[in-house]
Amino acid sequence: MKVQREARTERDREREVARILLEARVVAINPARPFVYASGIISPIYTDLRLLMGNPQQRGRVVELLLDRIRRSCDVDALDVIAGVATAGIPWGAWVAERLGKPMAYVREAAKGHGKGQQVEGGVRAGQRAIVVEDLTSTGASALSSAEALRGVGARVDWCFSIFTYGFPETQETFRRAGILLESLCGIFALLEVATSSGRISGEEEMAVREWLAKGPKLASRVDAAQP
Repeated sequence: MKVQREARTERDREREVARILLEARVVAINPARPFVYASGIISPIYTDLRLLMGNPQQRGRVVELLLDRIRRSCDVDALDVIAGVATAGIPWGAWVAERLGKPMAYVREAAKGHGKGQQVEGGVRAGQRAIVVEDLTSTGASALSSAEALRGVGARVDWCFSIFTYGFPETQETFRRAGILLESLCGIFALLEVATSSGRISGEEEMAVREWLAKGPKLASRVDAAQP
């Protein structure tokens, strides 16, 4: 019975995040003119979580839910630093670090070509325990690259938390092989369920996204796709 209650509560949290994302209008669906992600994936759906930053109430609630997930998943007292993935993960990492009273760092896509040439900013030291915070994971390449950069300076990284994920099985497997647990507040199927039941997307749009998910990610091969 307790397990059922916990599962129901987790589903409720996921649906709440889905509603917030939809109310913030971060989701765009265009099967006729698909989007191209930074990873090169062609998709009929694009989720721009940066729009959440402009609404204090919505972003505040998401931060609370993110904190709750982190506290339930790992030993917060043992954490030494919260690392945001540049660029979209930086504000979320900062808000989480502030609420937890922990040092904050961020990881660039690549080391700087000037100054000290650092990729990891924030004074992360060898032996420190860090978690990676990202806004969205598709392939997870950016988050994994950040985790490896943190490990490269001697930090221990076992967890990555994101707000939203497309839930590709390949992504979960890549994180597993890297020895990192990926946890997200909301997945694509919960988002589709809430979007369809609330009338925010049509049945045809939902089907287009589900068919895309079933086929697996496809890399861009056209230059005329809409650039998000």
